[in-house]
Amino acid sequence: MADVSEYEYDLIVIGAGSGGVRTARMAAATGARVAIAEDRYLGGTCVNVGCVPKKLYSYAAHFRDSFDHAGGFGWQLPGPASFDWATLRDNKISEIKRLNGIYQRMLEGAGVTLFNARARLVDGHTVMLNGEHGDIPLTAQKIVLATGGWPWVPDFPGSEYALDSNQIFDLDTFPKRFLVLGGGYIAVEFSSIFNGLGSETHLIYRGELFLKGFDQQVREFTRAEMERKGVNLHFNTNIERIEASQDTYKVYLTSGDVLDVDVVLAATGRKANIRSLGLDTLGLSLDKQGKIPVNERFETAVPSVLALGDLTAGPELTPLAIAEAMQLVDYHFTDTTPPPLDYATIPTAVFCHPNIGTVGLSEQAAREKFARIRVYCTDFRAMKHTLSGSHERTLMKLVVDDETDVVVGAHMVGDDAGEIMQGIAIAVRAGLTKQDFDRTVGIHPTGAEEFVTLRTPTRF
Repeated sequence: MADVSEYEYDLIVIGAGSGGVRTARMAAATGARVAIAEDRYLGGTCVNVGCVPKKLYSYAAHFRDSFDHAGGFGWQLPGPASFDWATLRDNKISEIKRLNGIYQRMLEGAGVTLFNARARLVDGHTVMLNGEHGDIPLTAQKIVLATGGWPWVPDFPGSEYALDSNQIFDLDTFPKRFLVLGGGYIAVEFSSIFNGLGSETHLIYRGELFLKGFDQQVREFTRAEMERKGVNLHFNTNIERIEASQDTYKVYLTSGDVLDVDVVLAATGRKANIRSLGLDTLGLSLDKQGKIPVNERFETAVPSVLALGDLTAGPELTPLAIAEAMQLVDYHFTDTTPPPLDYATIPTAVFCHPNIGTVGLSEQAAREKFARIRVYCTDFRAMKHTLSGSHERTLMKLVVDDETDVVVGAHMVGDDAGEIMQGIAIAVRAGLTKQDFDRTVGIHPTGAEEFVTLRTPTRF
């Protein structure tokens, strides 16, 4: 390898999202000379058009239920609650600007040089910045690609009328009738959000049931709870075409139904954000999943060019991109060899209503992997909903390898599932047994204590 003094920087990061910023900061902390290029917004998808604004909108959507349920606990509101979309939208904008500033200060504090410019690869050690001052070449010993994903909208007649998940947060007016196409995280979450905020909401999905890859019982339970809350679910159907009609849209479905709505969201997945990145210049191509292939050191086919986060295979999760960033820095800028990440025990949450939290194997995956399993589950109405009159139910589930007694999967649908599952994820990651769960004293009265009081197997 050539002497690093030949290059202006030890590391150039393209993309200032969660993974890129963490890579830049951690590498700079080792004494490396680091630059980062970003042509859009600091913080990437998560901060600007992903998990942060989505969670804020999810919080907002929960308030309607809270107001409705307050009467059973003795609270009387002076009048019917009303919702102002502009207040939520504009307060969200202010919060994101605050977070953008924090990311900039973190980079400055770490000694990272920030270029507000678009970058493209020229060769294995050179990028070309295209900014307000024209094209500027920069060289580095290593280059990290961290440009994340970008929403993808399928092509059908009228697809130009559909918004993507980057656009949905900043609508001028609140839609009285809302339709979302898709069956993944984003589709399910936004159908719950707009339903909770007061829209007549429809979810359209071509498959039999949404959230493919999640535990089947979780999927079925979530479907029932979302229908209970008023979301109109249309499975085994797709959009045939959209026609504009004044300020509304007619959505024709392959089932023959026609829906009149104010907004259509196409939440049909994301693809690697590689436009104008210059991969072809270096002979780099995507795999069958549309991702950039890398080895365990995050090296592409050009060893000096690295990639992480949503550009590469694996769950598209912000905390995972951050974990990969720290792994990458350990591999390339320290003398340590980090233990490999355990992708099998990465917890996740879906912020639909009610929330989903999950870690480890689904019941179906566990049956394929182990000779015999035990499944423990409970389905109950939480204490919070007894006086309120709400019929919302909670599902909790543990999947256990019968031979070793190790808990290999944990799943929950209910209030604060994501918050609760974070702690359970530590236990699953550590390989604790069902006996360890049983010996743990519960916190009473909570819903979470059910995870340590499940004594009788539901099925084998």
